[in-house]
Amino acid sequence: MSTSEPIRTTKDGWRRELLGQRRALSTTTLSTEAAALLRGVRDLVEQRGTGTVAAYVPVGPEPGSAQLPQVLHEAGCAVLLPVVDGRQPLDWARYTGPESLREARMGLLEPAGERLGQHAIGTADLVLVPALGVDRRGVRLGRGAGYYDRSLPSAAAGVELVAVVRDAEFVEELPGEEHDVRMTAVLTPQAGFAPLPAAAR
Repeated sequence: MSTSEPIRTTKDGWRRELLGQRRALSTTTLSTEAAALLRGVRDLVEQRGTGTVAAYVPVGPEPGSAQLPQVLHEAGCAVLLPVVDGRQPLDWARYTGPESLREARMGLLEPAGERLGQHAIGTADLVLVPALGVDRRGVRLGRGAGYYDRSLPSAAAGVELVAVVRDAEFVEELPGEEHDVRMTAVLTPQAGFAPLPAAAR
């Protein structure tokens, strides 16, 4: 038995392990993986056509880059970004370019424009979801605040929910609950986009 297996029996154990792995990444690895993910996002929206995408601005060692919303914007997508105002579910606002962002709580970058309300995610044709990990059943592990757990049920039925993670964070099985909203696809730097056929909404 691996020494890491005991802590993997709980969500908190998985969070500690995955956050520790992210903190240990070199700037070179972060940059290389971010570039690969941006290419993957660009390819994904080009294949599916432009529309409205609910996305986010990666911060710190989160997979991806702060350029993520701009890549979507330049591809012709209408981009919705989350606004964390202390309430749940998340509020949303439109990204219209780098000048539309402002520094917000918890080190986040958020749009400074009109708040569209928690149900705006229901207008998205594609939802890119930050995650610490995701498994082959679509179970997503977040940071534990519950913002996305309470927001994703408002996404339109049948919309692709794509967890954006590192390749090592796409794992066989995570602890999950029946009420969890399952991801329907995953995007990683090396493997790219992959549907999760075991996931069901």
